[in-house]
Amino acid sequence: MKVVPYKDQQEGKKAQVRDMFNNISKKYDLLNHVLSLGVDIYWRKRAVKILKKYQPELILDIATGTGDFAIEALAANPKKVIGVDISEGMLEIGKEKIKAKGLEDRIEMRLGDSEGLLFEDNYFDAVIVSFGVRNYENLEKGLADMCRVLKPGGRLVIIEFSKPKIFPFKQIYNAYFRFVLPAVGRIISKDQSAYTYLPESVNAFPDGEKFTKILDKVGYKETECIPLTFGISSIYTATK
Repeated sequence: MKVVPYKDQQEGKKAQVRDMFNNISKKYDLLNHVLSLGVDIYWRKRAVKILKKYQPELILDIATGTGDFAIEALAANPKKVIGVDISEGMLEIGKEKIKAKGLEDRIEMRLGDSEGLLFEDNYFDAVIVSFGVRNYENLEKGLADMCRVLKPGGRLVIIEFSKPKIFPFKQIYNAYFRFVLPAVGRIISKDQSAYTYLPESVNAFPDGEKFTKILDKVGYKETECIPLTFGISSIYTATK
């Protein structure tokens, strides 16, 4: 059974994830930084530092949400970043943020589905995703379509939560994800399910070597997993 945000609903995972992010969009940035203790900002900077040496001119940011990764990706000096997300609510917040920063000429936000990207083959120099791939309804289909729109030799950079394995950090992390995070998320976001779904989706995600093998399977090369902060999250890189 797939992990979904709203177990009492009949909609598929994709529709439920869209509804969940629409529900929490106004509180998402606050919750993201508070619940990660701000470390998510460092993770994005680290990922963009890896990307920068490849000098991508056109970047696609999948599951762009409110645009934090798209904005950070400008440090790689691309000509343009296109952000795609299925949540209208998240995109609305992102567009306001980009307008306030005067970045409308460099970042474009579009409504779209990661499993059916409306771009031609071999279009982007790089594809990036920050904490989005575990929400895919069909993981392999989404990753394969991202590979399709990458130019030959183009780079994939993904940040995603992982499961720490080192004692006692594993135990502390599990307790935090199981008890603290859902409680704080519920209070601030008012969504009873969103921050219960988060640890469940992380636990179900095939992290580490399991994920790099999936990347290999759908057509990527030179796949690598770089653990971050005691294994709380990982950066995955690959080439088409």
